[in-house]
Amino acid sequence: MTLTLVFILCAIHVVCCYPTAFQDLGESSQNRTSIKFLAIGDWGGLPYPPYITAVQKATAQEMSKVAEQMGADFVLALGDNFYYKGVNSVDSPRFKDTFESVYTAKSLKIPWYVVAGNHDHAGNVKAQIDYSQRSDRWKFPAYYYELNFHIPNTQKILTIIMLDTVLLCGNSDDFLDGQPKGPLLTAEANRQLVWLQDRMARSRADFLLVAGHYPVWSVSEHGPTQCLLQKLHPLLNKYKATAYLCGHDHNLQYIEESGVGYVVSGAGNFLDPDVRHWKQVPEGSVKFFTGQASTLGGFIHAEVTKNKMIVTFYQAKGTSLYRTVLSQRNMEE
Repeated sequence: MTLTLVFILCAIHVVCCYPTAFQDLGESSQNRTSIKFLAIGDWGGLPYPPYITAVQKATAQEMSKVAEQMGADFVLALGDNFYYKGVNSVDSPRFKDTFESVYTAKSLKIPWYVVAGNHDHAGNVKAQIDYSQRSDRWKFPAYYYELNFHIPNTQKILTIIMLDTVLLCGNSDDFLDGQPKGPLLTAEANRQLVWLQDRMARSRADFLLVAGHYPVWSVSEHGPTQCLLQKLHPLLNKYKATAYLCGHDHNLQYIEESGVGYVVSGAGNFLDPDVRHWKQVPEGSVKFFTGQASTLGGFIHAEVTKNKMIVTFYQAKGTSLYRTVLSQRNMEE
């Protein structure tokens, strides 16, 4: 047990966070004034043949169509990338079976910015980080990291802070009550929290997004994550975050509270219509929910312009379900 803890501690120290830099959107950004991306969680197939689900396949196909028609600069992969126990090494065939061989369209050959979920932490997350050296599009530089983008042909900035909510709050057992039991390494959880607060306090981005695996608010099976309500929720409010994006519950949700948009996009592989925690979120905050099998799966498309962020929820069977508009941060209030 001691050796295991030492190994994890060393691995996290090596890849705990990522130097701040601006991402290059390439030549395609020269004649436009927005950034577009997809976000999907819980897309990680199955650990036995055929290694994918019907929902994952249908969702991948619709993602490719939306990316081609609406445009997408990158994808946010919000955890549970490989069911049920992540991967065991960088040589795992699951990278090919569940990722490379599924999201094959040219429109999806774009950067995938990745965070780990609870199922990934049941395996070797460092192997997923290392796979960044094997794939042109798999971008997982550290357990948690920051992405910065210049919105093309404007003076505006989009920042996305990618969190490891499992390191922050602990792992969870989906077959029990689903709430994380506290971090395995308290010092590393605190290190991430200090880093997060520092990055949010320093941020002058016009749009500030935070992304992780566990939800802050959710009406579904896992419900609100108490750890994140204590540690993250106050920071989202204090520093006027635009939105928080996550997965974990296997459906699509949009909840709006205290000016922050809470996006649950966990319908990439399974679907769950469970709403057992509907009364555990602020009254009137739920704007949209679906987990119906008839959708065949789902994801979100976001467009960030110089003065607003448009979020559209898509179902895999080919139509949009809900759209909302978020304003840029007002740092002077």
